[in-house]
Amino acid sequence: MANQQLNRPGKLIDRFGRRVNYVRISVTDRCDFRCIYCMCEEMTFVPRAQLLTLEEMATIARAFTELGVDKIRITGGEPLIRRNVVSLFYSIGALPGLRELVTTTNGSQLPLLAKDLKAAGVKRINISLDSLDPEKFRRITRFGELHKVLAGIDAALDAGFERIKINSVIIKNRNHDEIINLVRFAGERAMDISFIEEMPLGLNDDHNPNETYYSSDQVRAELERAYTLLPTTETTGGPSKYFRIGETGTRVGFISPHSHNFCGSCNRVRLTCDGRLLLFLGHEHSVDLRHVIRSHPGDMERLKQAIRDAMSIKPEGHEFDLSAKPVILRHMNVTGG
Repeated sequence: MANQQLNRPGKLIDRFGRRVNYVRISVTDRCDFRCIYCMCEEMTFVPRAQLLTLEEMATIARAFTELGVDKIRITGGEPLIRRNVVSLFYSIGALPGLRELVTTTNGSQLPLLAKDLKAAGVKRINISLDSLDPEKFRRITRFGELHKVLAGIDAALDAGFERIKINSVIIKNRNHDEIINLVRFAGERAMDISFIEEMPLGLNDDHNPNETYYSSDQVRAELERAYTLLPTTETTGGPSKYFRIGETGTRVGFISPHSHNFCGSCNRVRLTCDGRLLLFLGHEHSVDLRHVIRSHPGDMERLKQAIRDAMSIKPEGHEFDLSAKPVILRHMNVTGG
C-alpha cells in the first residue's frame, strides 16, 4: 500500500524509497564487435520477430517520461547498427519532460551518424575504448578496428555534443598498462573518461574474471602515481564517482560494482530489446512490457500501470561474486549497456 501511495502519477518510487528517473533502452543485442567482457565469440541473438519495433520503444519511452523519467540512454549491443535507429532518437528527443537523451556506442558508426544524433537531440555520448594499441584493441573486441573508432571519436567531436565520455573496461594483463595513456588521450581532446570494473554477466569463453579483475582502487592508485586526483561532487546521474585531475582538469570517473557497490542510490531501470523491463543489473527480476504493449495496443494507462507495478519488485542491490560461476547467464549485450 505504501508503495502504491508513493507511485502517484508522474513519479516512480521503488519499495526502498528510491526515485527512478533514468531508463536505459537497448535497441538491439547485436554488435559489429565481440568484446570479451560483453559477449562470447559465437552468440545466439534474439530473433528479429521478438524484437520490439522502434515505434513500440518510442511508446514505452513516452510512458516513462509521463511517469517522471527525465533521462533516457539508448544502448545495445551496438545501438547504431539497428536499421533506421535515428528515427527513434528523433521520436524520443521530442518527448515533453525529457531533460536528457544520451547514448553509448562503440564508435564504429559515428562517422556516418554523429551529426544526425546531435540533430535528433542527443546531448551527451559515451564511446567505448579499451585500448589505443591496434593489436590489443582487436584482441579485446575480436573484430574491431581501432582506426574506425578513432574516426568515430573525431566525428563526435566535430558534431559538437555537450560532452563526450570515453568508457574503458580495464582487464588485468590485457589493457591495465594503458590507463595513463587512455587518460592522456581523453584529456587532450577535452573528453571525460570512466573506468569500469568488469561485471560477471554471462558465461565467458575467453578468460576468468576472477583472475583478470582489476579494481577501481587499483586504477586510481595507478593514476595517483602520475597525477593529483581531486574529489568532486559532480554527477551525470549515473553510477560514476568522479574526480578531477589537478594538472589537466580532465574529469575521471570510476564505475565500481564490485569494490564500491553503488546500488543504494540506484535510480535506473533497463528495457531490453525484446521488451523485458529489467529492474536491476545483477538480478533477473523483470516485467514483460512487450506482452503488455502487444496485448493492449494503444492503452497507455495499462502500460504505465505495468511500469508502476514493477517498482514493487525492484531489488535492493546485487552481490556479484567473482569466485563463483555467474548467477546471471545473460551477457552484457542482452542486458543493455
